[in-house]
Amino acid sequence: MAGVKKEWLRAVKFTLISISAGIIQIGLFTLLYELLSLNYWVSYLISLLASVLWNFTINRKYTFRSANNIKLAMLLVLIFYAVFTPVSTILGALAEESGINGFIVEAVTMLANFVLEFLYTRFVVYRGSCDSAVSQTPNGDKPTID
Repeated sequence: MAGVKKEWLRAVKFTLISISAGIIQIGLFTLLYELLSLNYWVSYLISLLASVLWNFTINRKYTFRSANNIKLAMLLVLIFYAVFTPVSTILGALAEESGINGFIVEAVTMLANFVLEFLYTRFVVYRGSCDSAVSQTPNGDKPTID
């Protein structure tokens, strides 16, 4: 039962951190798409990259608390985005060009990214290494993150 509770807490943390990444992504997307009038795919790619970097960095430390090899973890995330990014960019641009509002396309894409990224990160990137960066304090009181 404790394991289920821990995974639900991990999902909540991932959600909250992803919301902050989403704020970064939509804020930057708005700046680029609306204020600078860049086309959809340029605005999307730049805003996606910024949110991915934020999300990876914060979730690695606070959600998954992994001591896993950071280069390997980054490579695995890169592989995810090597598939997700072109697919979502092409489909998003097609949807936007067909008349669907760019913000609706962005919202749907962000939701898909959120769900797929959590599953991939939890079960592929940090499989077997969650909480490996947690250690006990010298007096054994509370766990700390190295």
